[in-house]
Amino acid sequence: MEQISSWVAPIATTIAALMTASNLGSRITGYGFIVFTVGSLAWLVLGIATDQPNLLWQNVILTGLNLFGIWRWLGRQARIEDGGKAAREKSQDTPGEALFPASLLNRAKLAGAGDHELGACVDAMIGARSGGIAYVVAADGGMAGVGETLRRVDWRNCRVEEDKLIIGLDPSGFGRLPALPKDEWPGR
Repeated sequence: MEQISSWVAPIATTIAALMTASNLGSRITGYGFIVFTVGSLAWLVLGIATDQPNLLWQNVILTGLNLFGIWRWLGRQARIEDGGKAAREKSQDTPGEALFPASLLNRAKLAGAGDHELGACVDAMIGARSGGIAYVVAADGGMAGVGETLRRVDWRNCRVEEDKLIIGLDPSGFGRLPALPKDEWPGR
């Protein structure tokens, strides 16, 4: 058992850390906490097998925290996202403006003319008094945030379809939008 735990514990913990750090949505994060739980249980077994009480008690605590993470991301947050999705779908068939959840602006794929994927939304700036969206910030290039370029996309040039933000630019037009510094965005 000690031999199996000594392999499962670090592998599960590493995979779980990658799943949760990747920010791929509430369900993937929740599944990451399930994998974290497997890892913490393996560490717990290793602590018992090698007579390491500190390792044992630390992983008793981590197992509890991981169970909280499972509830938080597969329970609560998943239901909130389902609620936003349901409201969006219901609004499609009613008179007036269709709705979308604001949280979409933290993760939507950005598509251009011809459905070319241009990048991903990372945030939006919203008027404090009007409640209107001024612009979204989209990231393109790089990997896992390293080497990416942030660009401002004015909201008047956007429309939402399903889980995508659509703009009328092709990849070269999108690439000509000025780059934003990561820590200094326009105030208007």
